[in-house]
Amino acid sequence: MRTLLLLSTTLFLLVSPLQAQEYVAEPEVIRSGDGGDTITGVVFEDRKRTGTYDKEDPGVEGVLVSNGRDWARTGPDGRYNLPVRDDMDLTIVQPSGWRVPTDERFVPQFFYVHKPGIGYDLRFGGLPDTGPAPARVNFPLIRDGAADEDFSCAVMGDPQAYSNEQIGFLRDGVVSDIVEADLGSGDCLILMGDVVGDDLGLLDRALEVTGAAGVPQWPVFGNHDIDFDAQSNDDKADTWRRVVGPTSYAFEKGNVLFVNLDNVVYPCGEVDVALGRSHCKSGREPSYNGRLTEAQLDWLGGLLSRVPDDRRIVISTHVPLVSFVDASSGKHQTDGVSRLYDMLEGRDALSLSGHTHTLENHAPGQHYEGWSETVGAGPLPFRHIIVGAASGAWFQGDFNTFGVPEALQRLGAPPGYLHLSFDGARYEETYRGMRMAPDRGQWVGLNTPAFRDWFTAIMEWRDQPATERDAVPPRSINDLSNTRLLVPEDFSRGVWLTANVWAGSAETTVQAELPTGDTLTLERTQEGNGERQHVGAQWADPFATARQLSVARKAYESQSSDERAQGIQVFRGESIGPTPPGPQIHVATRSMHLWRAKLPELPQGVHVIPVTSTNRHGRTYTNKITIEVRAQRPPRYWRDDVWE
Repeated sequence: MRTLLLLSTTLFLLVSPLQAQEYVAEPEVIRSGDGGDTITGVVFEDRKRTGTYDKEDPGVEGVLVSNGRDWARTGPDGRYNLPVRDDMDLTIVQPSGWRVPTDERFVPQFFYVHKPGIGYDLRFGGLPDTGPAPARVNFPLIRDGAADEDFSCAVMGDPQAYSNEQIGFLRDGVVSDIVEADLGSGDCLILMGDVVGDDLGLLDRALEVTGAAGVPQWPVFGNHDIDFDAQSNDDKADTWRRVVGPTSYAFEKGNVLFVNLDNVVYPCGEVDVALGRSHCKSGREPSYNGRLTEAQLDWLGGLLSRVPDDRRIVISTHVPLVSFVDASSGKHQTDGVSRLYDMLEGRDALSLSGHTHTLENHAPGQHYEGWSETVGAGPLPFRHIIVGAASGAWFQGDFNTFGVPEALQRLGAPPGYLHLSFDGARYEETYRGMRMAPDRGQWVGLNTPAFRDWFTAIMEWRDQPATERDAVPPRSINDLSNTRLLVPEDFSRGVWLTANVWAGSAETTVQAELPTGDTLTLERTQEGNGERQHVGAQWADPFATARQLSVARKAYESQSSDERAQGIQVFRGESIGPTPPGPQIHVATRSMHLWRAKLPELPQGVHVIPVTSTNRHGRTYTNKITIEVRAQRPPRYWRDDVWE
């Protein structure tokens, strides 16, 4: 059993014996006679688990090897030969039934990075000049003792810690959930980018913490993992390549090919401006754009041509191919997506992404206004899932009972991770909310006239310039009381029963059992038939927004000498407060996974209404909401007059 010290004086995590089947090694780099135009080596079965090839180790035939452009397949002796490129990530594709080694952080070691010096310094160290290409690079493998077509992957979006404090939130929140899920040695963790928030000095600790899951963790490169002082897209990931590894690569497990692609172009430029991305014009602050480059698509085409047709293809990118919440944004969706769709035509494919801090489960055939206008995407050819964020709404919310910010996401779902269970090429997706029971999958609420008035007042205040509005919001959570106590006037103005089904999709159904014995069917507020977003009080999730619009943590103040402990810090050390409780930056004013139905006027009394959602796999979530119906609203506060 191995004990992982997570750079914390307070937390030690023990890895189970199943997880402790570690294989720590790295590719063997042989320098003698280096500097040629080609590079060769052998992919071998590392029977002694040393990472060093000797003649007793048999070669592994049929393994795909790439220099980032060209592809080769190992022969019967495990040997390959490829051209040397000036700047290349030499990688192998982990084949099904085999495992590549990892480092102590459980980051897979299947690559060799080759790049000359760039001629200028990067703030976080970048990538030292690697010198001439080595003569040989040998890649070790071991047989996967847990090899099976049945396995699971935890998929974590946007840990995005901007500070060591926030890495602690990550550790005590979603990472603890994944540790308690007891993934086996044949399972995996996929980090969907923005592993850190701009401070690349945090990368190593963040990966050590996520490595507590005890399974290989395959990171995707995100827009907050960039060397922002890089002068070209070729250099933007140099620190990442040194600390983590390649930004585009692939690996196999069971009957699935996972392809992790870098679709963050930084600094964006003329190519992006030609696509309508005005924020990429020269003379402006350097920015990024979501785009797949021609070089990446060519590389992917070469890979797909060598992969059997029966493989499930899972494409993981940080920036979504398309998104509901950012449907009108070119920057936050992916240029080049139509060519990717053409390449995957006829394949069983799945898109995974992060970036938006939303949970979005888009079924094939779904379409929202903005997609075709921004990136040329029509109805989707296969399922796209934006997996949510481990940091939620950037760790902004009030603390929960575990001492971690509640930080509900932009569409109202809690922070958490996506659990993917594979059975051959088939899979089932389940979202697991941070520090919540696995059988919890939705919020249930009431959208009442009182809620809509409260919501509108705060949103109108929030939309005013900060320098012109009163520092104190017009309403707080204390002004929103008894929304589950209804009177006839509420029904006449309209009361909607709502269910925010976190991983809900077009196939999800939601029903409620009324006290009258009738069944009430809730309808999805966004059908996904090409319509625009429905935004505002009547389309908001009353459960989530009640928590997002009055965050008390902003007001925290003490007599401590630590000025930075007053209020909260988010993003790049930005201080908020001490100030009266107020809204998060992002609020669930819309949602593609909200269902609602108008309640009929119910008889007076106390009623319990079960609300059940059923997802596309037949899994159900049931929550019961208790409401009161009275002839008139009783006094809210302590009645002093009773003692007069």
